[in-house]
Amino acid sequence: MALTFLFLSIMLLSTVCLVKAATRSFTVPSGEEITEILSLAVEDHVTIIFTVGGLTEGTVNFYMTFPNGTVKEFGRRASLDYRFICDLKGEYILHFSNEYSTQSVLVTLNYEIQRYIFGIPQTLFFTLIIAAVCVAAVTAFIIMGRQH
Repeated sequence: MALTFLFLSIMLLSTVCLVKAATRSFTVPSGEEITEILSLAVEDHVTIIFTVGGLTEGTVNFYMTFPNGTVKEFGRRASLDYRFICDLKGEYILHFSNEYSTQSVLVTLNYEIQRYIFGIPQTLFFTLIIAAVCVAAVTAFIIMGRQH
């Protein structure tokens, strides 16, 4: 029974870091560029949301560099809500460029990375495994407890 409890505890703790999410605020000085690197696996579901604040110019030039070198331009944006499913493993670089502005801007970035296994969210997958182990443990306990 203690072994089952230990196994269930390890499985539960391993599910804690399945979704990676972050919220950051940073200033992009005038004439500079700030980058954020996301390490992704195939089939990761990614959500990128950001908003830009500034005194008069509240925009930033945003683009992404994919692991294969492809660049996706989004242009000058005051905000963005972009979702995609990763089809290449590697580092995705988010570029926040303020090179053509005379003022610094404040960027608030939110992103979430949801991992998937066999087409289902990793959290649900591990929950199903834990449930199956619990059912197996209860069944074994009932069978072992029968008196013949």
